[in-house]
Amino acid sequence: MWRDLAPVGRNTTTNGYRRYAWTDADADCRTWFKEQAQNRGLTYEVDRNGNQWAWLGDPEAGDAIVTGSHLDSVPDGGAFDGPLGVVSSFAALDELRSRGAHPTKPLAIVNFGDEEGARFGLACVGSRLTAGQLTRDQAHALRDADGLSLPQAMERAGYDPESIGPDPERLARIGAFVELHIEQGRALADTDDPVGVASAIWPHGRWRFDFHGEANHAGTTRIEDRRDPMLTYANTVLAARKKAKLAAALATFGKVSVEPNGVNAIASLVRGWLDSRAADEETLAAVVGEIERAAVERGQRDGVDVRVTRESFTPVVEFAHDLRDQLSGLLGGVPILPTGAGHDAGILSASVPTAMLFVRNPTGVSHSPAETAGEDDCLAGVAALAEVLEGLACH
Repeated sequence: MWRDLAPVGRNTTTNGYRRYAWTDADADCRTWFKEQAQNRGLTYEVDRNGNQWAWLGDPEAGDAIVTGSHLDSVPDGGAFDGPLGVVSSFAALDELRSRGAHPTKPLAIVNFGDEEGARFGLACVGSRLTAGQLTRDQAHALRDADGLSLPQAMERAGYDPESIGPDPERLARIGAFVELHIEQGRALADTDDPVGVASAIWPHGRWRFDFHGEANHAGTTRIEDRRDPMLTYANTVLAARKKAKLAAALATFGKVSVEPNGVNAIASLVRGWLDSRAADEETLAAVVGEIERAAVERGQRDGVDVRVTRESFTPVVEFAHDLRDQLSGLLGGVPILPTGAGHDAGILSASVPTAMLFVRNPTGVSHSPAETAGEDDCLAGVAALAEVLEGLACH
């Protein structure tokens, strides 16, 4: 499975993946998922929001145990973030069958669409829609960098954008959702444990900073006459690092656009996107507020107008303690650890009991072509997931 999926959406120059929602690479991933389901005789379906499901047992029976993750990527992302969870889910089901296990509850594997938000700027679109945390109108307003709307992209990919929206009936049939994921950090790297259980997801969000200045000639405009938004933006990037470090939080400007984007022109507009995360919501709000104040103060000195828009926010997620502890017990008391990364499991946690398994990442690198995991650790993850599914669905 891993070899079949590995070439899909891979950029031969960077060696990273560009599997963006509703593109050809995404379609190839979706075809792969459908084939895996059909090869195993599973009931395959696509829900109203474009998420893919593979069922063992009656999808309508209720109290289903669901596992899976996503197949899309960030720009030039690694091979493991998302796909490891989907591949491991199919492999864990194969393991259960080889043991002769007999589930007493329906089992399902899911591929949630557009988890990374690389194309339309909002993470976890498929699961947010399903959980009612993103409305149909809000989803229809999403645009990619070329101005193409989400409905247009879905239509081009052969899906109906008019049907998207909350899916409470589907959520009501889920007894628990367990997502396996590569660890995006080094908490397990220096331990003897290849697998851990998630305790919580830090609150996190995305904010757009618009720095409005004045376009002018780079070679003739005096320094004192300039209203250069690039200076304000650069100072804000440095301020974000400082404020986050002081608060033991995280703040990253990882995306920027410039107008008119000419080498010999002072910019009229610099637009930067801030990703910030912290251990609690109060700290996160304080850090983002201080970054915004630093931007405004510098903008006043530079003659630049600063406007900040919150584009998304996910509150702190405490995974269901009883389910979390049950997983840890099934696996012999493996480590329980928090994460700063968002996941579909975090979105669904407000609607159904959810939990996560993490597979050791030897370098801690993620969202990069350098992301990796050892084969033995990946197989340990499959074995752990199989134990969990058997414990939840077969007794």
